[in-house]
Amino acid sequence: MRDESPGERAVNAEHRTPQEVARRLGKRAREQSADDPRAGGGAWRRENFVLPRAEAREKAREWFDKYPKAAYLTEVEFWRELPDGRIEFTMRRLPSAD
Repeated sequence: MRDESPGERAVNAEHRTPQEVARRLGKRAREQSADDPRAGGGAWRRENFVLPRAEAREKAREWFDKYPKAAYLTEVEFWRELPDGRIEFTMRRLPSAD
């Protein structure tokens, strides 16, 4: 009989298909990102924009019309005016009603 190390025994005993491995790793990644706010923000959906002032206002209105604050908690999370006059901003919402 061949002498196997403990690591070899575990691999042979738990033969998994690539699909099972991918599903398990995906689940682990989702759980970690939901627990760690630095790992992607959990459930929040974010989109960044850099637009001229008038277009930035229009884009924010589109988001509030498409994703009402009552259902999605939509908000302008961050914004700043760039030296060239354009506005850089991040819209944030929950996918709760998707």
